[in-house]
Amino acid sequence: MKSWVRWPRGDWRESFGLALTLITVTTSATAEGGAVKLGVLTDMSSLYADNGGQGSVMAAQMAVDDFKGKVLGRAVQIIAGDHQNKADIGSVIARRWLENESVEAILDVPNSAVALAVQGITRDRKKLFLATGAATSRLTGDECSLTGIHWTYDTYALSQGTTKAISRLGAKTWFFLSADYSLGSQLEADSRKVIDATGGKVVGAVKHPINTPDFSSFLLQAQSSKADVIALADAGGDFINAVKQAGEFGVTRGQKLAGLIVFIADIHGLGLQSAQGLMLSSAFY
Repeated sequence: MKSWVRWPRGDWRESFGLALTLITVTTSATAEGGAVKLGVLTDMSSLYADNGGQGSVMAAQMAVDDFKGKVLGRAVQIIAGDHQNKADIGSVIARRWLENESVEAILDVPNSAVALAVQGITRDRKKLFLATGAATSRLTGDECSLTGIHWTYDTYALSQGTTKAISRLGAKTWFFLSADYSLGSQLEADSRKVIDATGGKVVGAVKHPINTPDFSSFLLQAQSSKADVIALADAGGDFINAVKQAGEFGVTRGQKLAGLIVFIADIHGLGLQSAQGLMLSSAFY
């Protein structure tokens, strides 16, 4: 996959204004006037790196620079970590930051499974978690936290936007190709509710491992279903690979692909030829 660095999103500046104020009000600094440390926990090297990674770290630093590097007289310091899309690794980093390195808030965390683990840790330790990369609606549902802030998009909003709009265009039958972890499961579940409410029907579904290079068997199942729409409940590199291979197998000649969570970096990674005919909506930048 071609590497792209995401241009920092405008919502980072707004969210940091909120986060920095909350951090300063709620923090119990180890020393008066000590630096406010913010940890950007992200995917530096795998399928979500183009939509997070160094782009998220740069965006966080730009937002801090907008505040002249300080908030209420205290310096602000950005540190970063790579969770490698593994909840156990993300949890170890989060605990180390909060317990040993005086980090006051954890930010970004693309990967819903990692984000849910981090939310549990920050909830227990009464530290702030600003989720700008994770999508699962469970962050504000059954796993909600008084110290958790979910920003930009979630699976409920994405399903209400994309799935409902495509249903109104006349799509009646759907097949889900979903990532086999928290993001795919919740995005599919939220979208199924919309499809049921609009009179549509899900005729089949299959889950694929995260960061898989080969979608052939999954796409053949989707193609044989004859569904009007193949809904891609995955993201980043998985989404890009699925769309490219769907074109190679001729799936898009008879069925529509719907991207349920898509970023501009994904379109760059696909190229316009591969993205032709793709239906999608994207969160506000």
